[in-house]
Amino acid sequence: MIYKIRIILDTKEDIFRDIEMTADSTLEDFHNAITQAFGFMGDEMASFYTCDENWNQEEEIALFDMSEGNESVRLMNETFLEDTLTRQHPKMIYVYDFLSMWTFFVELADIVEAQDGQTYPNLLFSFGELPDAPPEKNFEADPNFDFDETFDRYDDLDFDENWN
Repeated sequence: MIYKIRIILDTKEDIFRDIEMTADSTLEDFHNAITQAFGFMGDEMASFYTCDENWNQEEEIALFDMSEGNESVRLMNETFLEDTLTRQHPKMIYVYDFLSMWTFFVELADIVEAQDGQTYPNLLFSFGELPDAPPEKNFEADPNFDFDETFDRYDDLDFDENWN
């Protein structure tokens, strides 16, 4: 089967690529297709993240195992597209270059039969130009968060007496 996937750069401008991939492609294959489609060199660290329908990040699937052996890490070269993107879970987040934090929303658009004579991956459509620098992220706290109410219970603790 062929997965038709839209990859959208997290920016105010519309910048996206539509790519077709075989269902049995690894996420490393998909990573390579994304970097080529957007014009990256492909020599930076990257990860996919599973997410819920509201784009809340869940499990990381890394390009390389950077853990120190304390925990198992899912790797792109061992994880298949058909096992991560499904009709029930059609969204993922992709981050390329952790210093620059190029962030993309990945969404499964359709699953179709392969066409004879077509090679995959296949760049179907390209819209918008990649900016010279990644869009700035605005990390803000929840405006409804009540700091005073949350931490009132710590008012009676003396720093010196309760320091470990």
